[in-house]
Amino acid sequence: MQQNLKSVDCVIEVHDARIPLSGRNPNFQYSVSSLKPHILVLNKKDLSDPKYNFEIERRLEQDKVSHVLYTNCKDQGCKGVKQLIPLATKLISSSQRYNRSEEKDYCMMVIGVPNVGKSSLINTLRNRHLHKSNAAHVGAVAGITRSVQNRIKVNEDPLIYLMDTPGVLTPNVPDVESGMRLALCACLQDHLVGEQIIADYLLYLMNKEQNFKYVEHLGVEQPSDHITSVLAQTAFKMRRTQRVRNLEGGYVIKPDLTLAASHFIKLFRTGVFGPTMLDKDRLF
Repeated sequence: MQQNLKSVDCVIEVHDARIPLSGRNPNFQYSVSSLKPHILVLNKKDLSDPKYNFEIERRLEQDKVSHVLYTNCKDQGCKGVKQLIPLATKLISSSQRYNRSEEKDYCMMVIGVPNVGKSSLINTLRNRHLHKSNAAHVGAVAGITRSVQNRIKVNEDPLIYLMDTPGVLTPNVPDVESGMRLALCACLQDHLVGEQIIADYLLYLMNKEQNFKYVEHLGVEQPSDHITSVLAQTAFKMRRTQRVRNLEGGYVIKPDLTLAASHFIKLFRTGVFGPTMLDKDRLF
């Protein structure tokens, strides 16, 4: 990726708006911002709580991040999506461009940790400006787009290309809390942490915020801080059970806790429990 930086004019860093601080690598940002214009795109804004946007921007300014946009790549009319190309054009035109000063076209690089919407952003920009079909494959599993794609045209005047480098940034995980937040937002693959462990963390967060919407959506009797009980009730409600042989040679019916955990996590990731801000404790 460092080699590709020589052939780009602007770096677009995409991150999950629910965790604007967790997982980002400040050392990389410092090295990039000293060389190229840098824009931080906080994607999936439809899943984050907008009342923290001012605090997010104030906190990011401390890390020398001065250009922040909020996007929802599912919405072609998203304000942040509309602002991205004009902002990038302005920053590039006012920069020195170093070894690319003779080039007439602009080239931008999209970076970020896995599964924050990098490919979705590229496709949204391409569809919006050129009305073309998808350019980059999109997947819901962290790191599904593995290889560096060719340059993709996203604007005609000025002529702008994007280089897509999904999954190139390794999440910064300095502590367990950061790791759990990344896992909950699917920036780490579920099996690396464990679905039931992620679900336990989610239950802890929801109870802490007194957000008991899971009671209705999971079909459990009442709020609980016992994840095994919650998952067992969920599995039986979903009729997801396993027939397991016991020591006596017979069979017992057990709830599929892993499947129930995956269902619980999916409800969070799709916004069923409402917008959230997982990094609120790091904003003040």
